[in-house]
Amino acid sequence: MAITGVEALLDMLSEFGVEYIFGNPGSTELPLNDALAIDDRFEYILGLQEVPVMAIADGYSMASRKLGVVNLHICCGLGNAMGMLYNAYREGTPLLVTAGQQDRRLMFEEPILGGDMVSVARPWTKWSVEVQRIQDLPSAIRRAARVALTPPTGPVFMALPVDLQMELADDLDLSPIKLIDNRVRPPQEALRQASALLLQASSPLILAGSRVNEAGGCEALVQLAELLGAPVISESGTTHGRLVIPPDHPLYIQGGLPLWSPDVLARLEPYDVVFVAGMDMLRQYIYHEPSCPIPEHVKLIHLDEDPWQIGKNYQPEVGLVGHTREGLEELVTLVRTGQDDTQRAKAEERSQQITAANQAARNQLDEEIDRQRGTTPLTPLCAMEAIARVLPAEVAVVEEAVTTTNTTLERLGALKTTTGYFGHRGWALGWGLGVSIGVQMAWPERPVIGILGEGAAMYGIQGLWTAARYQVPVTFVICNNAQYHILKLCARTLQLPQAQQGTFKGLDIVGPEIDFVSLARSLGVEAHRVEDADSLSDHIREGISSDKPLLLDVSISRGLGDRLNYG
Repeated sequence: MAITGVEALLDMLSEFGVEYIFGNPGSTELPLNDALAIDDRFEYILGLQEVPVMAIADGYSMASRKLGVVNLHICCGLGNAMGMLYNAYREGTPLLVTAGQQDRRLMFEEPILGGDMVSVARPWTKWSVEVQRIQDLPSAIRRAARVALTPPTGPVFMALPVDLQMELADDLDLSPIKLIDNRVRPPQEALRQASALLLQASSPLILAGSRVNEAGGCEALVQLAELLGAPVISESGTTHGRLVIPPDHPLYIQGGLPLWSPDVLARLEPYDVVFVAGMDMLRQYIYHEPSCPIPEHVKLIHLDEDPWQIGKNYQPEVGLVGHTREGLEELVTLVRTGQDDTQRAKAEERSQQITAANQAARNQLDEEIDRQRGTTPLTPLCAMEAIARVLPAEVAVVEEAVTTTNTTLERLGALKTTTGYFGHRGWALGWGLGVSIGVQMAWPERPVIGILGEGAAMYGIQGLWTAARYQVPVTFVICNNAQYHILKLCARTLQLPQAQQGTFKGLDIVGPEIDFVSLARSLGVEAHRVEDADSLSDHIREGISSDKPLLLDVSISRGLGDRLNYG
């Protein structure tokens, strides 16, 4: 039986378990939308602009760990989506991003809308291709899914000419997509070397990144930390995407790595062996001296399924290439069986010291919040405490407001699981609002809260319409200080002369300020302006118990610190 290219695409995606297609259509994508009009195997999730479309798919895929399928308009639509594609690439999100291409019979004429999308998408994808023959389409789909979902995971791009989408063929090989079991442990000798180094360490440290979570290795990492009595520090704010240990665990050091190399150097100075797992080592933000943030005496052990990350910037004593969870589980076994009574006693002593230091830091944070209570507008700390006090254990938090959140929810121990946190890793703005929607679609049984800066929210604000259209009950919290706060702090960090005097150009969102309440309501989402902590807590309770989306425009103090601090 002859079928079209689009029908072949949909048949294979359905057989693979794809349920949603996230898209914003144009003329070269109409064959897909036409086919979907009578295909009840999929729900087409319409976004009004490509930024929220990509971000929603990103959130859905990160939460579900399934292949997210996106359909964009030809060159201009892909162009709009590139910032979110960059985010997905930095996160390693397994997305199949498709776009229509002009009719192959027109391409020699250099037609309107046509262009070389493969080259545009290639730097921020694992694979980028334009399918030229319908007979190659099934193989391209299988390859795309396999590449996207094989570690290191990431997005792929496929351009589909409009005439190929409509072309009929009766000899297509529609055999199903099959994935490869990628759970390969690191070499045994390297694991033994790593175990010996960790057992000999007098002051071990674990640096853990998002790929531990995404590989399902959190439980093994906690076991390793407890065996060693080693503190766990997460990635710095530039890459702090997922949690690797429950934030209320006594070995989790509050705040994560600092942003700047001198501060990282000082943070790592007390340790002699640093075990790095599932983390880019490092992605710095603004140049500082000394340029190397790793103390000379520190011996590094680095475990990752992505060999590119191991030794990329800093040479490890032992490199462990393999599946993160498998490697952690092997290390747990080797450390447990190799540990003697003296080493166990020292590990317990370290654990007690770290627990006491963490409790002291928590007490200090509580005291600072108490000092700031009653301040109007809300300080960032008091806003986060008002949210923290009402968060249910199963909540999922999506965060794109780094200068307001500043890891406060983690430092308060308000996030009770390793799954329920999504932080910005690519830093292309407009990400958080759409990701919140996608996470809620993947996890309809869990409440989802998106904590967003007002500037970042405006990059993808059209996503509110999608939340209203499909009744996705996210609670959006806009932390509104009417400025690009992080840029002011970065300008001071760079010691720019006018910034040092408090004079900024183009960094204030005033004259007029944005009326988020009216804007949200115009897009079909109920909204309220919030001025105090108790009201914020009450509205959060309302939002997480509702079956409809809600936006809260929260007035945040507009003061400016001397330096951007994280960790």
